[in-house]
Amino acid sequence: MSGFPTALADSAIMLRRNLRHTLRSPLVLFNAVLFPIVIMLLFVKVFGGAFSAGGEYVDYATPGMLVMAVSYGLGSTAAAVNDDMAKGVINRFRTMDVSRGAVLTGQVVVTTVRCLVADAAIVAVAFAMGFDPAASALDWLGVLALVVLLTFGASWLTVALGLAAKTPESAGLATVPLIMLPFLSSAFVPADTMGAGMRQFAEYQPFTPVIETLRGLLAGSPSTGDAVAAVAWCVGFSVVGYVWAVSAFTKRA
Repeated sequence: MSGFPTALADSAIMLRRNLRHTLRSPLVLFNAVLFPIVIMLLFVKVFGGAFSAGGEYVDYATPGMLVMAVSYGLGSTAAAVNDDMAKGVINRFRTMDVSRGAVLTGQVVVTTVRCLVADAAIVAVAFAMGFDPAASALDWLGVLALVVLLTFGASWLTVALGLAAKTPESAGLATVPLIMLPFLSSAFVPADTMGAGMRQFAEYQPFTPVIETLRGLLAGSPSTGDAVAAVAWCVGFSVVGYVWAVSAFTKRA
């Protein structure tokens, strides 16, 4: 077989392996799918009445919850990558002549799939709570494309963090800033309602343009400026994460 078909077949094998590990770990499934739903119920049903977001709060919060569901699915990926390195699993794969790229790609793809499942659950729960988007079919495709792009980029960055960490525990902790960023964005309240300093941070951090683009798409009126910034951040995550991950993997494997 030529190089590309071999790498593709190896990536499929790594994907099946990582999917089995995910299904066998209730904690991973909880963090990736159920916990974002719990957070959504908490913010919409408990805190939502205290927030003024110009309309139904579930409509405002849902785009931010989509991004938060992505960020919550990252910690287990970093820990899993580091655990494979620490236990010598990667070295065993090397003796089996498994494509190096397939090992990393398998982790990225399974994280993307896991986050998409979580986002599908978030949308279903949102509709059950009265979510009423004005998005067209094309807008929904834009939402899907942006979520996939964000998850893909964040996954590569997470894999790099897992490879750079010394232990699985520190790898999980390294993703905490990514998990916290949605809380410090316009996900739950408009940035212009925040105090000085925090408002500027929320406006210029990576996740805010992604959230605002999703919010615009779901409302049927996307902003070009937010969309360009969102795509730029996602591509930046992908490039930096990929280069960093490949470099760290080459040094450690």
